[in-house]
Order: sequence, then structure tokens, then C-alpha cells
Amino acid sequence: MSETSGNSGLRILVVEDDPALQVMLRYNLEKQGYRVEVAGESESAQAAFSSFRPALVLLDWMLPGGASGLDLCRRFRASPGGHELPIIMLTARAEEADSIRGLETGADDYLTKPVSMATLEARIKALLRRTQAPAETLAFEDIVLDLVKHRVERGGRSVQLGPTEFRLLEFFMRRPGRVFSREEILRSIWGENIHVEIRTVDVHIRRLRKEINGPDEKDLIRTVRSAGYALDSEGE
Repeated sequence: MSETSGNSGLRILVVEDDPALQVMLRYNLEKQGYRVEVAGESESAQAAFSSFRPALVLLDWMLPGGASGLDLCRRFRASPGGHELPIIMLTARAEEADSIRGLETGADDYLTKPVSMATLEARIKALLRRTQAPAETLAFEDIVLDLVKHRVERGGRSVQLGPTEFRLLEFFMRRPGRVFSREEILRSIWGENIHVEIRTVDVHIRRLRKEINGPDEKDLIRTVRSAGYALDSEGE
């Protein structure tokens, strides 16, 4: 398979203030066939996001310019179409609490520096695959998931999901009633050969619940103690 196979000039915005890492990321991603825009501080990152219209963002946490990577993540998510944008945080902050905070802020993935390009490229491809859905619509109870338009409705109202939560909901809706362990969910959503902390599953389940459950709506995601999660009519 060629290096550029399947990427077709997809745009990646790299928000990173280390010049050496900027060069390395641009070189390797362009070698894979991506179009790359680099921003070294928060103000230029915001401008590049608006003009470049990326398919994916690589985002450092600690940035010059008055706004952190977490701030930018919130802004990107709040922008038109931002709920569907894959965001990977690539940062030196390696504590588990930092990882959880990054994911809860809206990142789809969290990698700590230094990271191999092979690992980074695998994560990028995995996230981008989730945004390229087949022609199909799934339904369960009052939830409708449109895999073509990448839209979710519940009870007729629109539900905005990030790509990881969308893929997670799709995973459950294809197998309603079945209980999946956290390990099974990790393997199915993130892949067999990618290391992700087990608590990442809980973070994304919380985010999914927050988005799909309105004030008077039943929680259809059931937590099974010591077993995992299921989508069923009994809910919580």
C-alpha cells in the first residue's frame, strides 16, 4: 500500500509551539498524503481553524498567545460543525488526571509526548475512519442515527456528538441489549494494537450520556457493575 493511500489530501491542523516538532509532524504527515497547516500559538491557531477548515486537529495543551489547548478545544467544538471534528491532544502533560480532563473537555484522543509517528498515524487513521460512515440508518427506541449525514436525533430533536461518541453510539445500536466490557469497547472503538487507558471508556460514556439524554428522557445506556455497558430499554 502506498504512503498516501486513502488520505487524498485530507487537511490536518497542527497546533504546536515547538519548531522542531512542527517540522517533524508536517514532514511525516505530508509524506502520508495529508495537507498540513501549522500554528504555533493560540491566536494563529484560531485563524487557521477558520480559514483552513481541517478534517482533524492535532492540539498541544500548553501554548503561547493567551489561550490553552483546552480553551481552543472548547472553541473548536462550539464552532459550526465542530461537534463532528476529530481532535487529538498531543501534549507533554502525562498525568492521568490531565488525560481525563482533556477528554472531558472534548478531545477524542489524548497522546503524551514523545510519541512515535507510527502510533500517531494509527490514531489519526482510526479517527478519520469514524467520520467516513457507510450508507445506513440505525434506530433504537426514539434514537435515530444517520450514518450518511453523520446525524443523530432523539425524539425528533437534533443531538450533537463528537466522532468518538458517534462511533460509540453506533457500536451499541448495532448490538442493542448486549453487555460489553470496557476491554471489548476499547478494542472495537480504538483498535487492537493501540494503547488507551481503560478509564477513557468511562469518560466517553459520560459524554455520550450527557448529549443524548434530555431532562425528561430515560437513560438508555445501562451500567452493569463489574461487567460493562449496554444499550437497552431498561437503561440505568
